[in-house]
Amino acid sequence: MAIARLTGGPLDGQVIPLENDSDDTLIMPYSEGQLIYRRQGEATNTGDADGPTQSVFVYAEETEDINPDGYGRDD
Repeated sequence: MAIARLTGGPLDGQVIPLENDSDDTLIMPYSEGQLIYRRQGEATNTGDADGPTQSVFVYAEETEDINPDGYGRDD
């Protein structure tokens, strides 16, 4: 099993399981759009006895505005 550590963006600090540890991009649903995280660096803990393989994914962009103008405002 492999895990992804997310940095930056709205999901900063989250750890999620990776179904395919060779993916370089994660596209995840969020609000009305999607968040895109990209792999940074090499995987760690790749040995048999050092725990799950870990990869860092850094926030790259969203497909829709996370907080569009006027949404949630009282003016």
